[in-house]
Amino acid sequence: MVEDLGRRVDAALDRAGPQLVEDRRHLHRHPELSFEERATAEMCAERCEVLGYAVHTEFGGSTGVIADLDSGRPGPTVMLRADTDALPVTERGADRVVTSGNAGAMHACGHDGHVAMALGAAAILADVRDAWSGRVRMCFQPAEEVALGAQPMIDAGALDGVDRVMGIHLWAPLQVGRVAVGPGPIFGSADSFMLVVRGRGGHGGLPHTSVDPVVCAAQIVTALQTVVSRETAPGSPAVVTIGRIDGGTAFNIIADEVRMMGTVRAFEEHDRNRIHQRIAEIAQDLARSLRCEAEFARGPGCPPVVSDADVAATVRRAAVDAIGEANVDVAPRLTVGDDVALFLQGVPGCYFLVGAGDVANRAVAPHHHPEFDIDERCLPVGAGVLARAALLELGG
Repeated sequence: MVEDLGRRVDAALDRAGPQLVEDRRHLHRHPELSFEERATAEMCAERCEVLGYAVHTEFGGSTGVIADLDSGRPGPTVMLRADTDALPVTERGADRVVTSGNAGAMHACGHDGHVAMALGAAAILADVRDAWSGRVRMCFQPAEEVALGAQPMIDAGALDGVDRVMGIHLWAPLQVGRVAVGPGPIFGSADSFMLVVRGRGGHGGLPHTSVDPVVCAAQIVTALQTVVSRETAPGSPAVVTIGRIDGGTAFNIIADEVRMMGTVRAFEEHDRNRIHQRIAEIAQDLARSLRCEAEFARGPGCPPVVSDADVAATVRRAAVDAIGEANVDVAPRLTVGDDVALFLQGVPGCYFLVGAGDVANRAVAPHHHPEFDIDERCLPVGAGVLARAALLELGG
């Protein structure tokens, strides 16, 4: 990026700084769950319209927003994607600059910051519109937390004509002021599954007259841990987690059935599919040995998030220009998931991490935790790197 344009970007970022914080705090006060992001979508659309973008709302049949800014000169189309939904978490913690005003909903993964940074980058790119060629497409995607928001937007044409995709994930375990980026997988696949274990209910004091699905379910949970520890190569990270178990109605009643929900994470497609197959086999065979039945169903999910080497190099260059090489790390592989993976499957792109926690000075709550929070100093870092990376791809 030429020196003069770099100074213009810095000046635009300085002007956008207060708005970044204001936007993040507004969104944090008003979190909306997956496919309910109506006010968030309206805010994104209105802000982009003011900046001169052509806006398309209800994109993908729900609360998605697409906004395009054309330079009027031939060149590539670069999409900047941000996820908009909150989590069904009740916020905790008094030491906050802003708190959720919607009971039972919380931005516990930083999506409020993602939207604020994307809007900041959109403002910077509009401010220096004369300095680049091609088109910028802003993509505000709903329902990332349930892995159901990206595909409908792709089906509706979100990737049509797009040459590059970029996106940010704030990461609280990474020190604020740092960026982590690299080629290849950064997040694993993220799939859900359900198991229903059926037995025969009865009296809790007469277990021999019943078939207890609770005991069976407990043994299934334990046995499933061997899928990773004893059937998956140590060099291939994978996770099997049972996150929910429901069964029974009283302390002295043996239930008829137990329902379990879980998730599978992997970086290789063959591991992803093999693990699901083994979950079904282990559950069904173990249930049969205990006179129960087990039913397996694979739920929604998404593949690993894989960054293209060339686009990752562009983002790294932008990060070095923005914050210095000493503050840019190689991105680790994390067994979290994100359906941005579907955009990156269709078009070369890069997903990168922006440090969001002051881990050097205090304990930081993990993502999806009721006490999760971000250090707002991350916002100009993310917006600046995202805008600079887009400009490098757009010839700025």
